[in-house]
Amino acid sequence: MPGYQNAAIETMDRGSLDSLIDERVRYTVTYANEHSPFYRHWFRENGIDPAEIRIHEDLLHLPVISGRTIREHQPPVTKDFGFLSAKWGDVFTIQETSGTSGTPKSFFLTWDDWRRYAEKYARSFVSQGFLPEDRVVVCASYGMNVGANTMTLAARRIGMTIIPFGKCSFTSRVITSYRPTSIVGSVFKLLRLARHLESEGIDPRETSILRLIAGGESFADESRAYLAGVWGCPVYNTYGSTEGTMCGECTAVSGLHVPEDLVHLDMYDPQMKDFISDGSTGRAVLTTLLPEGAKAGMLLLNYDTEDITTVLSRSPCACGRTHMRIKNPQREAETVWIFETPVNRVDIEAGVFQDGNMAYLTGEYEAFVTGGEATGRVTVRIALECADPEAVDRRLVEEQFITSFAKRKRSLGPRISDQTLALEFSYVRPGGLELHTAKGRPRRLTDRRE
Repeated sequence: MPGYQNAAIETMDRGSLDSLIDERVRYTVTYANEHSPFYRHWFRENGIDPAEIRIHEDLLHLPVISGRTIREHQPPVTKDFGFLSAKWGDVFTIQETSGTSGTPKSFFLTWDDWRRYAEKYARSFVSQGFLPEDRVVVCASYGMNVGANTMTLAARRIGMTIIPFGKCSFTSRVITSYRPTSIVGSVFKLLRLARHLESEGIDPRETSILRLIAGGESFADESRAYLAGVWGCPVYNTYGSTEGTMCGECTAVSGLHVPEDLVHLDMYDPQMKDFISDGSTGRAVLTTLLPEGAKAGMLLLNYDTEDITTVLSRSPCACGRTHMRIKNPQREAETVWIFETPVNRVDIEAGVFQDGNMAYLTGEYEAFVTGGEATGRVTVRIALECADPEAVDRRLVEEQFITSFAKRKRSLGPRISDQTLALEFSYVRPGGLELHTAKGRPRRLTDRRE
């Protein structure tokens, strides 16, 4: 079993950990009131006395803010950045989100912030078995997003070697010359890389790769299992954001550990407009936690990440870590509602990667929802990429997909049976999907209903 990056913190008993969290909640709220123009006004506007926020449960009584809130308090909407919570002389970098859902959100990081971000990722890396002698290819953008740079700083803490490619389109020379032991990238980037290596006569299972780290997007257990088989090694999950979540799965593979001493997560149901208990599915609401005396270029209290997850456990993990574990988050932006049932991109992906299907498919897919519930009929059109559409056992692929989908979305099973929900399939050659020509993040599930 791998060791720990910070054993004293990562194995702290629940009572001591909760006390530390409460201490940091108090300091963070005080810091927000003293240094953040937005939160100073927010406290007054909502009749909140910062001195009365003493423990993390008190956060449950505060309003929830969103990405829209951040955008409404930065240029061009406002003259200044309302969330900036440090002097310009203390700001080390300015970062932005990808802006896939509107104007990019601006974030300001002090060197203290970067150190805390690196600490979170370093804990994940160590929990996944990384050692100083590891050589890691990072297939994430070295730009305005924080992921790649945070991983690189985390690697320095551990002593690992980073190969900062940024993209997963490098040649086999990188594998054969540098013999990396791991690659960080999304599931689909890593699958494409495997196909590229195979085209050059290299079996990914016979390379130096010991583990893969999948991040950047949610994925189905089925696609993870297939990826692990292609590469012949374990695949571990990480979940991070510019906002500072950075959770990671350990070798026990029983949920993603939340670094509770540095970020606090509560679960929120936007329909109920209330917080929910462990075990219930909701949106992750994030609160930055600052150690006493620390500075932050920008902090967040009760920030709705719009990522859907579940608190799986607060009990100690088999790896010895005591911090709570959450389910692999899914983006709400990748969810559509069909007959009052939420369907996420991952539900489609699970059907694609069923056993037997991948003898014909590349794994690349996209789905479009058409029709209208007002007419009593909705259609989900699933386009599947394959090397040879004529050679596909369509009956097998479609039966396996429908069985998987109906099992995951039981309330839609009767709709499939009576054809008020139709699942239609098409097969295209590599490069034939719309997402290959679209700009920005690939959109694999699109609602085209009026």
